[in-house]
Amino acid sequence: MAAEKTFSMDEVSKHNNKDSFWLVVDGEVYDITKFRELHPGGAAILDDHAGKDATEVFYGLHRQEVLQKYRRFKIGRVEGVESQIVFRQPGDISGVPYSEASFWLGFKSPYYKESHDRFRKAIRKFIDEEIKPIATSCEETGKSPTPELYAKMGAAGFLAARVGPGPWMKAFPQLGGVSAEEFDYFHEQIAHEELARMTYPSFADGCGAGMVIGLPPVFNFGPDAMKKKIVPEVLTGKKRICLAITEPFAGSDVASIQTTARRSECGKFFIVNGTKKWITNGTFSDYFATAVKTEKGITMILIERSEGVETEQIKTSYSSCAGTAYITFTNVKVPVENILGKEGKGFQVIMYNFNHERWSICAAVVSSNRMVLEECIKWANQRVVFGKKLTSQSIIRFKIANMAARIEATQNWLENITYQMTKMKYTEQAVKLAGPIALLKFLCTRVSTDVSDDACQILGGRGITKGGMGRVIEQHQRTFKYGSILGGSEEIMADLGVRQALRTMPNSRM
Repeated sequence: MAAEKTFSMDEVSKHNNKDSFWLVVDGEVYDITKFRELHPGGAAILDDHAGKDATEVFYGLHRQEVLQKYRRFKIGRVEGVESQIVFRQPGDISGVPYSEASFWLGFKSPYYKESHDRFRKAIRKFIDEEIKPIATSCEETGKSPTPELYAKMGAAGFLAARVGPGPWMKAFPQLGGVSAEEFDYFHEQIAHEELARMTYPSFADGCGAGMVIGLPPVFNFGPDAMKKKIVPEVLTGKKRICLAITEPFAGSDVASIQTTARRSECGKFFIVNGTKKWITNGTFSDYFATAVKTEKGITMILIERSEGVETEQIKTSYSSCAGTAYITFTNVKVPVENILGKEGKGFQVIMYNFNHERWSICAAVVSSNRMVLEECIKWANQRVVFGKKLTSQSIIRFKIANMAARIEATQNWLENITYQMTKMKYTEQAVKLAGPIALLKFLCTRVSTDVSDDACQILGGRGITKGGMGRVIEQHQRTFKYGSILGGSEEIMADLGVRQALRTMPNSRM
């Protein structure tokens, strides 16, 4: 391998005009003569830095990935000067304070083992290399994840990892070499956290958010024949599934759904009519785990995309990658064998499923908040105002402290609940954890509100500008309310948490 060329700063300084334009960023020399006229901000903004060290001004205007994108212009480095800025590599754990859960920053934990460390690094590398490059462009264009990407996620075991430990895990090799026997809910929590950490929320939801909440009703309540067919199809990425409960007139009030399923004259089918709204992944799903009303009451059934099923894209605050859909069922024939659980007992299926959905949302929300905090800390540490770094300002340190303290609190509560899940059977979780998970979700999304507010103030104009230095902050500011609404609104969560607690209240007196 050829040795890297080195140049003295005197030599660099001679290349200071449009015919030969060099500059230095973190000790590395870039020849941007050909790029100068193509610079999106115009050539004039570059000219003052020709032949000079432009490290500070570069990082005052650009994210590090810009330098990575144009690394082809690098021609060498300054003689005797070592790079000071760390370039993040795929799979790397961040060293920025509070940017990771404490275990990954060198603290001790009673929850995590070596397999969790191995799994996180492997799954982060997989997302960095296989998903994020696609997400970067698709988040802008609104294109959903391709079947090819779903197949990659399936083959890697990434889809299976996000529906939790179970017998299906034996059919899928896990990232980091984690065996089916050692895979637990902490591994699944990590999978949700890492996808959210990608900072492209719509594309992340497009990568199977519908599956995370739509497949559990099948493997927990579906008949054996259904499970044998559907579960492998979905977890290999060949087919896609979503959960269809919410309707135009029924959100958290599940009992008010109006979609009907009436038995055919022959008794072999349900004839389904009705609409569903805001269904994540609905536009490209093949299967719909759907709440309907039969003559016996609310029932969950599995509907396959067929004649009479129409899906239409709904535009929301984030990109269209997630495939959020308005679904119309018109005289759809569904075999009676497709009941999930028992007819008239659909509310039980829905409530059992809500715990897992809300817990996975909490994991994603905490991780998203951490990414915003990391962005704020890095920006405040590099941004110079009135001749000093932003971190020299006590009000900025206070805002960072406010974010860090709340994020750490929610992380610790999340980990405690995840630990309970590793020790409880599914039926026990449904009874004991419904209230705590609801309250955690309420707290997580309230913290998101404060994090968004503090972050926008720290980044200023960049925090409300799409792309560039404030991309993550602006995107979070625009999309953090999803967590406050999906899976049950904050108000419903707060009320549910207290009502569940009062059910076990002893007959005590002051």
